[in-house]
Amino acid sequence: MLISRPIPYTTQMNNVIELEFGTIRIYENILVSELNEGVLLDVESNRKILQIGTEIFKEEGFGYISHRLNSYAVDPMVYRESAEHPHLKAIAVVSKSEMSRKSAQLEKKFYTDKNPFQIFSCLEEAKTWIGDIVTANYAKENSPS
Repeated sequence: MLISRPIPYTTQMNNVIELEFGTIRIYENILVSELNEGVLLDVESNRKILQIGTEIFKEEGFGYISHRLNSYAVDPMVYRESAEHPHLKAIAVVSKSEMSRKSAQLEKKFYTDKNPFQIFSCLEEAKTWIGDIVTANYAKENSPS
C-alpha cells in the first residue's frame, strides 16, 4: 500500500531565518541555506542549521540544500556529523560555479553513504530531487509491514 502525502517541492517557502552566517529558507521538509560571502561553515554553524531542522520538522524526515550563491569555506567534518542526524534524509549542493561544484565533489567524500548527496546547478532540480527522497522515505517508514 502506497501512502501519499503532499510533495514537498511543490509548496511555497514557509519561513526565512536570518543567522549571523547566512539565511535559512524553510520549505515543507526542506531547509535551503544561503550562506554569506567568505564565512566558514564549521561544526558549530552546522549544528545551528541541524537544530533548526529538528525544531521545525520535529520527528519528520527532511532534506538540506546548500544553495551556494556566495563563495565560502566548508569544514568537511560537518558532513560526518550531518550523516548521523536521524532525520536528515538527503543533502544537495546547488551552484552555478563549476569550481564550487568541484569543491562539493570533494566534500561529498566526507559524507557517509547512509543518505544521498547530490550536486546540482539548478535549485528547482535540487528541490525536486530532495522532495522525492523525503516523500519516498516517509512512505517507506510509514508503510504497514
